[in-house]
Amino acid sequence: MVVSIHELKKIDLRDGVILNGFPSVGLVSSIVGNYVIESLGLEQIGIVDSDYFPSVALVREWEPLSPVRIYGGDLKDDVKIAVFISEFQLPVQLIRPLASLILDWSDDKRASMIITPEGLVAEKSDEVNIYGIGSTEYAKKRIPDYVLKFQEGVITGVSGVLLTEGKMRDRDVIALLAEAHPDYPDARAAGKIVEVLNDMLRGVKIDPQPLYEEAKKIEENIASIREKAAQVKQIPKNYMYA
Repeated sequence: MVVSIHELKKIDLRDGVILNGFPSVGLVSSIVGNYVIESLGLEQIGIVDSDYFPSVALVREWEPLSPVRIYGGDLKDDVKIAVFISEFQLPVQLIRPLASLILDWSDDKRASMIITPEGLVAEKSDEVNIYGIGSTEYAKKRIPDYVLKFQEGVITGVSGVLLTEGKMRDRDVIALLAEAHPDYPDARAAGKIVEVLNDMLRGVKIDPQPLYEEAKKIEENIASIREKAAQVKQIPKNYMYA
């Protein structure tokens, strides 16, 4: 098998939600996934393995971690959630097998839904728009009314395969797409998706404010770098240091 799951701990995910946290535009998916894991105190329950994954170990708090991991938990108010997470860009040949594996695992665990956050390249403004699309009619009804309908366009990567294969299998998959900047980690876009998740997932309340504060820091740093770069461009070509 091209990709496989090694479970470290068995948890009950019946009627729960599975979240996709693979890198996307502005790293929105990865930021959302990591933030949900940290905010809800989820524990690592599995490893996704493949000979085609990069030969690396991610080290955090003196702990070596695999490139692709699964975190989960059975929270208060009977909220069940699992998150597939990675900080590395997947090889193209693994995207379809991995999406199929997530759907197979979701079926085995009898989870009710897969939610896949995504970044959407768009002209930036002060307002970050969120779009949604579902693989089934029921999935579409689960999307809050204030989320804009993704009427036309292309969704690539794991999210795209989850949607199309989810439709073929009659499995409920929802993609939430936030307008994001493609050139740096967009924590603001991730925060907007967290707000939508709060409304969609019964019993889950995650404070998005730290993400907005992080977004402000990133934007200020980028503005400073651009200002310095502009100053460098203004130096005459014949400028000589003393």
